[in-house]
Amino acid sequence: MQRLRRRCSNDVVRLDLATPPNSSSSSSLSIDGAESTETRIQRLISEHPVIIFSRSSCCMCHVMKKLLATIGVHPTVIELDDHEISALPPASEDGSSSSSSSSLAPAVFIGGACVGGLESLVALHLSGHLVPKLVEVGVLALSPGYDNNNPIISS
Repeated sequence: MQRLRRRCSNDVVRLDLATPPNSSSSSSLSIDGAESTETRIQRLISEHPVIIFSRSSCCMCHVMKKLLATIGVHPTVIELDDHEISALPPASEDGSSSSSSSSLAPAVFIGGACVGGLESLVALHLSGHLVPKLVEVGVLALSPGYDNNNPIISS
C-alpha cells in the first residue's frame, strides 16, 4: 500500500488521489496502488461522516465550510483535480447515486449520502433537516434548547 500525499493550506487538506511513485509522507491515510479514483472517493465518503469534495480555491466550498462550522461541524475537505471530479458519484432527486446526472463540485456528503452542492446544503439547513441529519450521523449533539422549527443557529 502506498500513502496519499497530504498538503495543508489554511483549513483545507489537499489529498492527491493519484498514486505517488515513492512517497515518504507521514499521512495516516493509505491507498492501494491498484485502487481506482472512483473507489478511493467512495472509500473516503464511507470513512468520513461529513466530507466536501471541491476544486481548489472554490468560494462555494468556503461558504459550505462556514455554514457547517457555525453549526459546530468541521467537515473533511478534499480538493480534486478536474479529471478526478468526474469520478464523484452524482446526486439524484431522491439523494441516491445515479449515473445519469452530472457530478457537482463542490459536493457535500453526509453519512455517505450526497446532499449536493451549496444550494442543496442551504436548502437542507433552512428546511430544518440539516441539524437532525448531522445528529443522525453522530457529528453533532442536539442542545436541550434546540428548536427544529427555527433551524437558523446564531453564534
